[in-house]
Amino acid sequence: MSIDPREALSALTTALEEHLVAASARRGEEDPIVEATFLGIIDAFEAYEEALFDAFDEVTPLVIYGEDGEEFDEDSEDSDDADEEPKPAAE
Repeated sequence: MSIDPREALSALTTALEEHLVAASARRGEEDPIVEATFLGIIDAFEAYEEALFDAFDEVTPLVIYGEDGEEFDEDSEDSDDADEEPKPAAE
C-alpha cells in the first residue's frame, strides 16, 4: 500500500525543518544530530518521490548526491561490502 503524497510531502517538510534546527544548534563538525537529520531528509525525500510516482506517475527534478559528488545510492553502499574478499574465520 502506497503512502499519500501529501503525507509524504509533509514528512519531507518536517525533516527539512528538523535539519535546520539541528544545524543551527550544531555542536561541532561531526554532530550526530545533524548527521541523523541529514539522513532523515534523504529518507523522507525518497518516500515522497516514491509516493508521487505511485500516485501520479511523476518525479521531481531533484537528485541526492553523496559527499563525493556522485549520485547517492543506498544500495551501492551496502554492496561495497560484497566486493571485499571474505575474511577467514578465527580458529
